[in-house]
Amino acid sequence: MNRISGALGLVVFLLAVSPEAVVSASDNKQVMLLHSFGTEMRPWSDYSQGIREELKRQSPWLLDITDHSLISARHNNSNPDIPFVDYLTALFAEKPPDVILSIGAPAANFVQQYRDRLFTSTPMVLTTLEQRRVQYVTLTQNDAVVPIRINYKALLENILRVLPDTKNVAIVNGTSPNERFWSDAIRKEATPLADRVELTFWDNLSFEDILKEAARLAPHSAILWEGMNVDAQGVVHEGDEAFRRLHAISNAPIFGYTEPLIGQGAVGGPFNAVHDTSLATAAAVIRILRGDRAGDIRIPPLEFSTPRFDWREMQRWRIAEDRLPPGSEIYFRDRTSWERYRGQIALVCAIILFQSATIWALLLERRRRQYFQIEASRRSAELAHLNRYSTAGELTASIAHGINQPLGAILTNAETLQLMLKSPAPDLRDISEVVDDIHRDNKRASEVILRLRNLLKKAPSKVTSADLNDIVRDTVQILSPYAAMRKCDLNSVNCSELLPFKGDQVQIQQILVNLIVNAADAMENVPRADRKVTISTARDGNFGEVSVSDVGAGIDPDQLKEIFNPFFSTKPHGMGMGLAIARTIVEAHNGRIGAENKIDGGATFRLRLPLSGR
Repeated sequence: MNRISGALGLVVFLLAVSPEAVVSASDNKQVMLLHSFGTEMRPWSDYSQGIREELKRQSPWLLDITDHSLISARHNNSNPDIPFVDYLTALFAEKPPDVILSIGAPAANFVQQYRDRLFTSTPMVLTTLEQRRVQYVTLTQNDAVVPIRINYKALLENILRVLPDTKNVAIVNGTSPNERFWSDAIRKEATPLADRVELTFWDNLSFEDILKEAARLAPHSAILWEGMNVDAQGVVHEGDEAFRRLHAISNAPIFGYTEPLIGQGAVGGPFNAVHDTSLATAAAVIRILRGDRAGDIRIPPLEFSTPRFDWREMQRWRIAEDRLPPGSEIYFRDRTSWERYRGQIALVCAIILFQSATIWALLLERRRRQYFQIEASRRSAELAHLNRYSTAGELTASIAHGINQPLGAILTNAETLQLMLKSPAPDLRDISEVVDDIHRDNKRASEVILRLRNLLKKAPSKVTSADLNDIVRDTVQILSPYAAMRKCDLNSVNCSELLPFKGDQVQIQQILVNLIVNAADAMENVPRADRKVTISTARDGNFGEVSVSDVGAGIDPDQLKEIFNPFFSTKPHGMGMGLAIARTIVEAHNGRIGAENKIDGGATFRLRLPLSGR
């Protein structure tokens, strides 16, 4: 039952490479195909088509292939044989064919029976016939045979293997002499299986009655299609129509052994392969046309090929794949989504993997950026804190002066209060006024210390709501003693409307302290009477602006673009970090800071911050 491999391959090779005379491609060879039942009768029509194709593929000559049919094979009447022989003799009287090729057992019997009258010296190749139908005793040296072997026992065993519950197998076969021969052969070969399955032969029924029987078969039944050339009523059935009608109404699975049945509705099993027979037949014909004697060509019977099954029929009759014979081939299997859309799925998966990798990389990058942003913010806060301490160092004297004033007043009032208490008749009203002065001066000292503490304390950035006007007022109060010591006026011009702001008040205050201190330093060479620092606030749409102006020498135009860069300073002993930190803080609040020279002398630093809703 295994597919013909080594032995057949060697035979075909030997057939194709005969060491005979050199072939002239200009010769025209004539091949006559003699059909048993007709050019459209299956499965022989498939064999003849395969042989034609192989002949044209293998032949170096131009081939003239003609077809003729032995119609008498459909009936018991042999009377038309003699006229048909006379017809062929007359047809090829001037030039007999180079090779006669009979297809099927009836055609082989015909040419062997009438060889003495039908081109006695013409080589013949008898093909597509079962080895039991070959009349070997009548073969001549001009005859070659390409036989096949049909193993009905193997066919029935295949049915019982894939459907082990089968109890009855109905045999579909016709009533022509050739078909009756095979009905007898099936009965003989099935004898060893008599205790496992019962055979029912429908060769005594018309095809219409066969259809009725097939539609009402009992459970656990199967059908073996041998063929249907001529039914019991003498009706000839060509082509695939009979098998299609049977498949449409049958309530049991259908099996067969001719290759064309796969895809027509047969479940499957071992098959006679059309290609193997066509290949061997064409090779034998080519050898004969090259000059080899037909009788020297010996080809063993071609066995069943690899079992083949129709996936659709397996699903219909619930045949599990593990019940198939080893090495079976399955046709028409429904392709999985992966098989149908492999390229698209692979592309989508690649895109998804690429997107996943990209997203993962972006998440890692985002995490890294967050880490570095937090780290940068922490470092910036530390640097800003150090800058505030540095600024506080410059303000030390003024801060001490700001604290000493209320402390001195408290001491004076305390001494006055002691004297008043020693009086024989102290005035309680005067005492109350002195106590109020002490309380007020104490509050002044506490506010100076509190403002300084808020400015210098190291704490995480804290977003709160405030008014830019209030931040400016607090800053002016902190730096008033410093301005007094530097002999300059510190003027504040606040906007008449609220400037609501959300951000870190300490950091904004730090910026203003730096700008005011820088403004005071810029007026070092200005006469004391003219020294003036002006802080003003204004509203510009959704932004609040704080300007710090001085009347100094201004900024070198070439340095205006660089003053906010780190480590750039116009002071001899400056670190160059104050304005760089200021710009970092402003940008963190989504604002902007800039500087420009005034027309009448001096410079103005303008701080622009977004306002929040009221």
